[in-house]
Amino acid sequence: MKMALVVSNSFFNDRVMQILKDNGIDYFTSWDNVKGKGHGTEPHLGAGAYPSTNSVTMIAFADDAPLEALIRSIHEANQEIPRVADHIRLFQLPLDRIV
Repeated sequence: MKMALVVSNSFFNDRVMQILKDNGIDYFTSWDNVKGKGHGTEPHLGAGAYPSTNSVTMIAFADDAPLEALIRSIHEANQEIPRVADHIRLFQLPLDRIV
């Protein structure tokens, strides 16, 4: 089992939700107004000179097929986002148990 954290600028929330829908993923937990800074990107602090924020969507996968499809779809979506700093990110983690 694996867990994915999909992190993107909140501007791309609709696109991320469409990617999930297109891949038949109707199970997730999301956090909005997430603040932070990635490698080589400007901060997303929700105020001041950096007013944007991020969103995080957590998805647990019992098998790899839907995760691999999601990864492919994110790669495709990122081809349409000109600035690399704005790309949708996916962080994959091992998941030991779902209770």
